[in-house]
Amino acid sequence: PGMMGIEMSAARLYSRRMPPAEAASPGGRPRAMNLRRNPLTVYTGLLLGCFLLALAGGYSALGRQVDGDLYDFLTRLRPPQYQPESAIVAIDEASLLPPAHGIQGLRVQLAEILQALAAVKPQAVAVDVTLADNGDPAADARLESALCRTPNLILASEMMPDASGWQDPLPRFRRCAAAVGHVHAEPDPLDGVARQAPLEKIAGRERRWALALEAYRVSRGLGPPLETPADLTVGSFRIPAARAEARSIFIRFLPPGPRGEPSLPRISAKSLLQDPRAAQPLAGKTVFIGVTAQSAARDRLVTPFGSAQPMPGVEIHASIYETLAQGVFLRRAGELDSVLVSLALVVLAGLAFHRLTGAAAYTAGAAIVAMAHVLPYAFYRSGIVFPFTSPVLAAWFSVGGASSYQYFSARRRLRRAEAEKTRYQQAVHFVTHEMRTPLTAIQGSSELMSRYNLAEDKRKQIAGLIHSESKRLAKMVETFLNVERLSSGQVQLRAEPVPVAELVETCLARVQPLAEQKNIRVISVPNEGLVLSGDRELLEYALYNLLTNAIKYSPAGS
Repeated sequence: PGMMGIEMSAARLYSRRMPPAEAASPGGRPRAMNLRRNPLTVYTGLLLGCFLLALAGGYSALGRQVDGDLYDFLTRLRPPQYQPESAIVAIDEASLLPPAHGIQGLRVQLAEILQALAAVKPQAVAVDVTLADNGDPAADARLESALCRTPNLILASEMMPDASGWQDPLPRFRRCAAAVGHVHAEPDPLDGVARQAPLEKIAGRERRWALALEAYRVSRGLGPPLETPADLTVGSFRIPAARAEARSIFIRFLPPGPRGEPSLPRISAKSLLQDPRAAQPLAGKTVFIGVTAQSAARDRLVTPFGSAQPMPGVEIHASIYETLAQGVFLRRAGELDSVLVSLALVVLAGLAFHRLTGAAAYTAGAAIVAMAHVLPYAFYRSGIVFPFTSPVLAAWFSVGGASSYQYFSARRRLRRAEAEKTRYQQAVHFVTHEMRTPLTAIQGSSELMSRYNLAEDKRKQIAGLIHSESKRLAKMVETFLNVERLSSGQVQLRAEPVPVAELVETCLARVQPLAEQKNIRVISVPNEGLVLSGDRELLEYALYNLLTNAIKYSPAGS
């Protein structure tokens, strides 16, 4: 009975520690049943969810808005530094006051401006005024004469409202121009900020290059751009404007002055006409002529510098020209680059909290989050516009998810360890209790032998009892230790063929004395051909426990 108790205790402990591994399939074959999820699979799934959630946030409207705001911040933080090669003749509010006759007298004023500029010989002149309609015959004739006397002239063209074609300058004006360029900018649809400009626009079956690009080309005496899917080449100058992005480039605006004054050289048309000497600073420059008066200019846009007054279109065209002339280009990072960097941050966070614990893990997590915040700035310094939202969300989500998983996993392991400790203590207590019987028998028998002068046959009987009880005690200890090693993975189950008839016969021989004490008859129906595959020793333990329980709880004489 003591042996039965220790084996039952060990088996009970083993069954609690080892998860079910196999179940029978309908075909009779063992089928793996992993009832516990693999922790590594759960951890990987959690990190994958963080990664996908970060990508979704980065591609959302809010995420793209945050990326745009960060670009504006970096533009203000590290503005370009260069000496402008262009200047602006601004038709401002003062220039439209009498006797200029307002916007109706614009063509006469344009003719006068061109005549004043002819004396200083600018490198090129770009007129940001659409001349698609007939006006006063005398004013048109005067303007035509002034246009045709202006070398390296670029005129403006505007797309039809339905994008079916172009509102080009009148033929009488167009024949005087070296090129015609479109005057369209594309502010961000989310916030209306002008960050990029398309170098080409297509309407109907005709394409127009940007006014600034044509001014750059004409001012240097270069031919039409040569195209590849990735860039444009003007002469020997390469412009990183991909066809997939509508040939757009980032505009490198100069920062405004301390009081918000324009960053590019600007002369009022009124001042130029009143004093021709005011045109001297325009000599050798590319001059952009356009309307800046708030009452007349309808192409004013907000820039990344977020000044209180939106920037007039003519100044935006001049800024695009400066971007081309200075070669200070920014390149947008590829979509795959953003995805790979976000994935790398998630992997780093996962490895940090998988390999490290405590302060080391949280320090590594903080470093990963900090790196995600610094990356866009580092890329910007290298001339690359890198998205902010996806990498930062990937870092925060993965660090938060991995640290939470580590915390709750540690709590779960702690509870499991405490439960295992409790069960182990219970098992040890039970084993100790079961060992008292053989120990008491051994102690009592040894005292009899030492105190009394017993007959030889009695001494042999007591010695045999001591020997059998010590063997039973050793067997208890061995069984308990074997099951402990098995549950901890130190002992492997041995798969070997076990004849059932032989197994049953061995166990019956062991329980036969117990059955005879209660006058219980055990009937065995052997099957000589049945063979099991398993660990013979543990199968004997299991069958022995079943038989001893059956004898113990069956009535005598059954």
